[in-house]
Amino acid sequence: MAEIHRGPRYYVEMPRYAAIDIGSNSIRMQAAETGDGMVTKILAAERQVTRLGAGVFQDGRITADALEFVCTNLTRMAQIYQKLDVIGVRAVATSAVRDASNQHEFLERASKALGAPIEIISGQEEARLIHLGVQARWPQAGKRVLMIDVGGGSAEVILSDHGVLSEAFSKPLGAVRLTEVFLRTNPPAPIDLHRLNEYIEEKLSGPLAKIGPGPFDRAIATSATAAAIVCAVNRVARSRRDEADRLKASAAQIRRFYRDVSVLDLNGRRKIQGIGPNRAELIVAGAAVFRRMLELFQQPALHYSAAGVRDGIIADLAARGVGRELSMLSRDQRRSVEQMARRYGVQLSHARKVADLAHRLFQSLQPLHRLPPALGKLLEAAAYLHDIGHFVSDTSHHKHSYYLVVNSDLPGFTDSERQMIGLLCRYHRKSMPTPRHSTFQTVDPDARRAINLLVPLLRIADSLDRSHEQRVGDLQVQLRNGSVTLALDSKPDPDLEIWAAERVADAFRETYQVQLQLTRVRT
Repeated sequence: MAEIHRGPRYYVEMPRYAAIDIGSNSIRMQAAETGDGMVTKILAAERQVTRLGAGVFQDGRITADALEFVCTNLTRMAQIYQKLDVIGVRAVATSAVRDASNQHEFLERASKALGAPIEIISGQEEARLIHLGVQARWPQAGKRVLMIDVGGGSAEVILSDHGVLSEAFSKPLGAVRLTEVFLRTNPPAPIDLHRLNEYIEEKLSGPLAKIGPGPFDRAIATSATAAAIVCAVNRVARSRRDEADRLKASAAQIRRFYRDVSVLDLNGRRKIQGIGPNRAELIVAGAAVFRRMLELFQQPALHYSAAGVRDGIIADLAARGVGRELSMLSRDQRRSVEQMARRYGVQLSHARKVADLAHRLFQSLQPLHRLPPALGKLLEAAAYLHDIGHFVSDTSHHKHSYYLVVNSDLPGFTDSERQMIGLLCRYHRKSMPTPRHSTFQTVDPDARRAINLLVPLLRIADSLDRSHEQRVGDLQVQLRNGSVTLALDSKPDPDLEIWAAERVADAFRETYQVQLQLTRVRT
């Protein structure tokens, strides 16, 4: 967990995201921190059974009681992730809300309760997120995998080929829906089970015709129903469900399990190890889907994955860089620093290039510096203003830049932000910050630490446009095996830029304690 400070916080872990999955049976919330090449760390996870789909699948509407219960829990979950400094949130609703005649009322009230917009996603988008979630938790590179998710309202059938989603189907085969429609007695009547299985086979005929019966390297099941089945056949207690991740159940075991639960009443099903009291109400329908799925697709076994839509949402938010705009100057802030740069005769083409390179370095090196996104704005502002001191004198112009920044009106920035921008300008050349510098002691310890981490990035960015001719067209940053490689895409000869960057690279190596290499990508 990140450290907690009374004042401004300049040190957090990786970028943090939150996901809300409003399903037909339950709401799931997950908050996690993740980044390129980093293992996702789950910070908070909540699940609440709502049976939201029960009313929808019977009467076509979300009941007033269910809506109130959902809103109460959304507010509670929002309070949890809001304390974790997430930079991106996505909340989605699936099958039950898709089918509800009063979905607009639901979205209005639920979005207000959550404090964030809720979107109804299609079955195809749900399948895409499930696929992303599985790949994030349990990568299947180089394999042909059949993925099956049986939720409350729908079931998603997915073909993943070498890590790429190849085919996806969403069918109305959720456990809540099937229980409400077909299984009205307890235990279920044989005729009802027969109708249920005929319906399942009919709905799976399309996916089967398109995907075919294999071969597959593996069949992976997600959802709470899959967890309950795998726990039951492996004798894993419900309290230890986390241990079921990646466990498997054979087709024969699932057939036997279905045969056993389909003749038990609710009390009998609740006594089975691994099945909770709420899941016992739905387990017959869910097991029927998985059993028939394995038979039709001719699969010998089913592996369970704890991944789900929520994992896919977080992986998707991270891949799309949601929240990165927090590290970029706003339109008004950019106008403010550009006006100041013009006032003091700065070559704007150079300033813009340095700002762009500095921002790329800040984003790409997030796994190393672990600074909050908002500090990227200050680095970008300093990149625009680091040379304004030449207006006073070419001698010690970095010190003059500091003086001009901290003593000028800079709309869009607070006094403390202006002080940090000035210090970044002050240290963009010559000596690194030291305790004996009185100006450096004017900011608090967290800010001093942030400045130490940002100064090397500004120096490298400035050096990569040493000629002021924007020779570096693109910059790729690679982090691997404890080293950083900067690959420069440049058609003109960038030897001057590489030489200049190497001259300031020692500050980076000493600050970050990693090796730094610069190479040219020839295009």
